[in-house]
Amino acid sequence: MPISLSDTYPRLVGDIGGTNARFAMQLSKGSTISEPIALPCSEFSGPAEAIQEYLKLTGLPKPNWAALAFATAISGDILAMTNNGWRFSIKELGNKLAISHLRILNDFTALAMSLPVLKADDLLTVGTGSPVSGKAIGLIGPGTGLGVSGLFQNAHGYTPIEGEGGHMTMPAFNAREAELINLAKKRFPHLSAERLLSGSGLSLLYEVIAEANGVAQEALPPNEISQRGTEGTCPLCKETIDTFCAMLGTVAADVALVLGARGGVYIGGGIIPKFGNYFITSPFRSRFEDKGRFSSYLSKIPTWVIRAPWPGLIGAANSLDDDAIQQGLSV
Repeated sequence: MPISLSDTYPRLVGDIGGTNARFAMQLSKGSTISEPIALPCSEFSGPAEAIQEYLKLTGLPKPNWAALAFATAISGDILAMTNNGWRFSIKELGNKLAISHLRILNDFTALAMSLPVLKADDLLTVGTGSPVSGKAIGLIGPGTGLGVSGLFQNAHGYTPIEGEGGHMTMPAFNAREAELINLAKKRFPHLSAERLLSGSGLSLLYEVIAEANGVAQEALPPNEISQRGTEGTCPLCKETIDTFCAMLGTVAADVALVLGARGGVYIGGGIIPKFGNYFITSPFRSRFEDKGRFSSYLSKIPTWVIRAPWPGLIGAANSLDDDAIQQGLSV
């Protein structure tokens, strides 16, 4: 029996990372997402239990459609989270929740789908450059892990890229970074970009810099390293933050070159927004542009930090609009 657009509501949207599961609801056509809540993943055995708790806390009705974004590769029915212990069947999840349409996507694919609708107030501009209309858009973001995605324009809007670029091998820009990478490789024989450009990566970088410098280190969590580094109260922390930003600039530029991201590169994730305006003057942008023969090409590409509070949920909601269009429903 054919369905109408109204049959797709209420719509549940979720953005599930290694640490937190964020949920919200879109109640009707044209409405914004409502009742956004973040729940700690560690308190639940899986997404079904977290969603049930969300519905209980908000008192919202059971959704008809849902889009859930996860911080892991999406392949087949069994989904195993990269940075937490959740492992489940997508089919069984849909059955448990009694949802008529369930879309599962990568978290950075969902974040990418939010980019075309973000407003100027949602962004912090870093460096110069102007976006070229119709060209690819890049996305990278360190958080619990390192997400990479992007958008290519099509006849109806944009097509998101779903990949695992955060697990590319971490390159060394200079001899100093080669020294640090070699020290880190004693722990992780394959040193991916995520091993250094993430929350745990901040801690690892702090430790190998201390080792390379031959200085004592404190047992500091990533947020403390970030705070002391951006405030300049700890030289070791500041070197860690500056090295982190420079390395991110290298990888972000690689993403821009691979995608031809002349539409700009966005920086998401939970870490960089907390650096505030420090990030503007950090080594990120100078390193982003430092690509030899392609330095001029990269200098024209704008970069922004995403500061919107729930962009992944907005992108998940946009993905359901795409599904509705595919089913011949007018949105």
